[in-house]
Amino acid sequence: MREANQIVAETLSMLQTIIEAGITTWDLDRVAEDKCLKMKAIPAFKGYRGFPGSLCVSINEEVVHGIPSRKRKLKKGDIVSIDFGVLFRGFFGDSAVTLPVGGVKEDVARLLIVTKESLEKGIAQAIVGNRVADISKAIQAHVEENGFSVVKQFVGHGIGSSLHEAPEIPNFYQGERTSRLLPGMVLAIEPMVNMGTHKVKVLRDGWTVITNDKKPSAHFEHSVAITEMGPMVLSSREN
Repeated sequence: MREANQIVAETLSMLQTIIEAGITTWDLDRVAEDKCLKMKAIPAFKGYRGFPGSLCVSINEEVVHGIPSRKRKLKKGDIVSIDFGVLFRGFFGDSAVTLPVGGVKEDVARLLIVTKESLEKGIAQAIVGNRVADISKAIQAHVEENGFSVVKQFVGHGIGSSLHEAPEIPNFYQGERTSRLLPGMVLAIEPMVNMGTHKVKVLRDGWTVITNDKKPSAHFEHSVAITEMGPMVLSSREN
């Protein structure tokens, strides 16, 4: 699983270097798929329940599941969330990052910082003996303390030989009666954080999720293994 997630991490790191105004979301998708195939992996999202792309590329008020398009070009001041997954030797990797396109407004930059921090807070709770609720509480508390809101309609998940496995990992507290974290579990922890309301809706394409108030949203994700020595971030881009 670490190998699968490092393919994801390398791909996201490469995409980060080519993000600029004028590039299309289709271009990003092509680059990601080409790199994935060269590394002998299979794009996990392409064809999943009919999804047409290898990447989910979501811009500004788009929360998740944006479809790559030849017509959609990034503009200076945008933020773009890139979510990528692969299948490698029978196991899945999954990670996401939200990036600025050039300079962005101060409140938008803060949204990105807080969302990334909330992921780090959640990961810190991914320890043996804790419950899923401990991850959820840590994420929600940090987000709301900073004046933002967590999306409740979509959640993180377990990951392994399937892309989506139990347990679900909400980014908000649902009560203590949640799964206990055990060694060997791998969780895709993925806060989706909105500048305004937590409410979202799905567009007519059946995939793209946007905020109800059209305010920006950010999304960060890592696949994290629960070990006796603490959380291991399999999709770390810092190796």
